[in-house]
Amino acid sequence: AEQAAAGAQILLNINASPFHRGKAEQREVMLAERARKTGLPVFYLNLVGGQDELVFDGASVVFDASGELLHRSPQFEEDFFVVEVPLAGEGAASGSVTPLLEPVEEVYRALETGLGDYVRKNGFGGVVVAVSGGIDSALTATIATDALGADAVWGVAMPSRFSSSHSLEDARALAENLGIRFDVVPIDGVFQAELDALGEVFAGTRFGVAEENLQARVRGAILMAISNKFGPMVVATGNKSEMAVGYATLYGDMVGGYAVLKDVFKTLVYDLARWRNKQGEVIPQRTIDKPPSAELRPDQLDTDSLPPYEVLDQILERYVERDLGVAEIVSEGFDPGLVVRVALMVDRNEYKRRQAAPGVKITTKAFGKDRRLPITNAYRPDET
Repeated sequence: AEQAAAGAQILLNINASPFHRGKAEQREVMLAERARKTGLPVFYLNLVGGQDELVFDGASVVFDASGELLHRSPQFEEDFFVVEVPLAGEGAASGSVTPLLEPVEEVYRALETGLGDYVRKNGFGGVVVAVSGGIDSALTATIATDALGADAVWGVAMPSRFSSSHSLEDARALAENLGIRFDVVPIDGVFQAELDALGEVFAGTRFGVAEENLQARVRGAILMAISNKFGPMVVATGNKSEMAVGYATLYGDMVGGYAVLKDVFKTLVYDLARWRNKQGEVIPQRTIDKPPSAELRPDQLDTDSLPPYEVLDQILERYVERDLGVAEIVSEGFDPGLVVRVALMVDRNEYKRRQAAPGVKITTKAFGKDRRLPITNAYRPDET
């Protein structure tokens, strides 16, 4: 109203509004209401591209004075468009409305844009990804290939004595489907040398987390050696569920210049993989179907240490993204002991997240700038 009273004939909003899931719809509701309240056409022009954790999704829009949508540009694409809007409220308007992407595709395009721009704008010639035969590394390699092209992606499998035969087969099949370079660098020799070096120090103790993490750190060292020698940036493959509860190894599988799945819960990882395969099957079906495992000890499964991801992600979404307390989450029907356990894991692993690589923000509250909590914090949630 103030703008109209001052003589404005249109409202022009030049913006850099970062993406998160569902934001495009929220933005358009607000802009349509602004047009109706002011009685003025609204031109909203949004930035496109990635900058560190943020992705700008474009989707510029034009509304007429009644709040009717006249034009929408594609998401995640630069666009040049001409729209005719009658200023006096008479005459025909012209424009084209590109449909918004479906929710899962929207996230995929955001991840692709964020990783691709981070690599290109920082001058890296390509990326290297640890491909284990698991779902996270498969999706990471696939996004990287879609973003950068097969020639810019290098997959490395690093099997150990605990790796299943099908894991290496699935990793090789993925690389062949994507058309990327693929190398196998077994880690058992280096792992055994470290065990031998620590033999006296570890004498009388059982095989445990320390030995498991040694394997992850051997793999991290190999990836960084390849990066140092040949120049590709290491892309970390961890997801938001793992980062939330600390199911990751510092200086091991967390190494990398960018973590494209950092803000993606594990359940969404599966949705993204299935969506991508519908566009053209590249991720082996067995990779999607088999139970997730770090394969750092015999017959290991993620569910040995964590609740099923279908349950874990619901608790994490409430605790991390919606800031609900333990009692509030329990009131929604979740097991009290499990909620307390998950909350404690989240709180105790802030130190790991503080050392993690940046990654694409796709939610309203990503770890890092959106959720700033101290590492040193003696507070613990109630057990009731």
